[in-house]
Amino acid sequence: MLVSVPSETGQHHPITFSPAFIRAHSPILGAVQEGWSGRLDPDNTGFIGVETFASLVHSHELPLDPAKLEMLVALAQSNDEGQICYQELVDLISSKRSSSFKRAIANGQRALPRDVLLDETGLGFYKRFVRYVAYEILPCEMDRRWYFYQHRTCPPPIFMAAVTLTQIIVFLCYGARLNRWVLQTYHPEYMKSPLVYHPGHRARAWRFFTYMFMHVGLEQLGFNALLQLMIGVPLEMVHGILRISFLYLAGVLAGSLTVSITDMRAPLVGGSGGVYALCSAHLANVVMNWAGMRCPYKLLRMVLALVCMSSEVGRAVWLRFSPPLAASGPQPSFMAHLAGAIVGISMGLTILRSYEEKLQDQCVWWVVLLSYATFLVFAVFWNIFAYDLLGTQIPPPP
Repeated sequence: MLVSVPSETGQHHPITFSPAFIRAHSPILGAVQEGWSGRLDPDNTGFIGVETFASLVHSHELPLDPAKLEMLVALAQSNDEGQICYQELVDLISSKRSSSFKRAIANGQRALPRDVLLDETGLGFYKRFVRYVAYEILPCEMDRRWYFYQHRTCPPPIFMAAVTLTQIIVFLCYGARLNRWVLQTYHPEYMKSPLVYHPGHRARAWRFFTYMFMHVGLEQLGFNALLQLMIGVPLEMVHGILRISFLYLAGVLAGSLTVSITDMRAPLVGGSGGVYALCSAHLANVVMNWAGMRCPYKLLRMVLALVCMSSEVGRAVWLRFSPPLAASGPQPSFMAHLAGAIVGISMGLTILRSYEEKLQDQCVWWVVLLSYATFLVFAVFWNIFAYDLLGTQIPPPP
């Protein structure tokens, strides 16, 4: 189907929609396209009044989510004549939201009612949890309502749950095998694991990732697992498995590569690189949108989170330089914590601030991605050449 839409220069350009696209968003989109050139837009201006669209929905008894109805009003309020352009209407119906779309929403949403979700009654347990996640993660009331009404249970947030479960299983297996549950790295057999990152095994590239499944002891595993479930799962529910898994693994890889550059003799265990990437991104997003965040006791929780994260880094530094027990070699490095935090503040914050937007359309995303790729290339060459050039004495591989 062809629909003529005016461009910024006033010329009309046809837009083609496939039958599959219309069926995917019917019956509303089909009804709009069938009547656009007739009673909806007889002058072929590319705009439609809200009252006209409302009468179309009412006459055809078409379903429309409450969040989209509110956004329709907001879009109309952002226009001086109370109209909405065709492309914005299509984006609204098909759940596509660009930066310009969100700006139009923001300009028109001032008169919309606030805290509508908090007034919702009769919700089941899961929908109350979804509402809780919306207020924990998203800083804008419009985004919260959009997420609440658009949320689907499939796919579930399986990435963070799978990572946490795997870490627990691996820890239990090594704990039973070594008969040690605290400070496992001091056991002579621990570093022989094929999962641990060790500078003597840099050629085994998988170790730059798999170290995240190993942990120093019960205290580090408990801290990481708690944060992954409390922060990682809600983030994955809102932003999706692809974005959050990419951020987590980017923090993990940055952690091991940073250790190979800054602490060249040290091994590395624990998922702290990925955990700190998620937590730092979330905390930075909360700070930058402080007024809009509606999570309860946010100041107290922010302080507690910073204290806990700082304490974990301090514990890692202490174990690295002042080991409480005699060890056969250097203890795991703490630099992965700092590298993960940097990834979270840069790449992670860009991801979290782009809810329901395409990252590839944003210039800042490409700048961050290019910076990360440059770091990766530098780190690879460093691992290939720097150890021999600098004559670094690394501990013998187990």
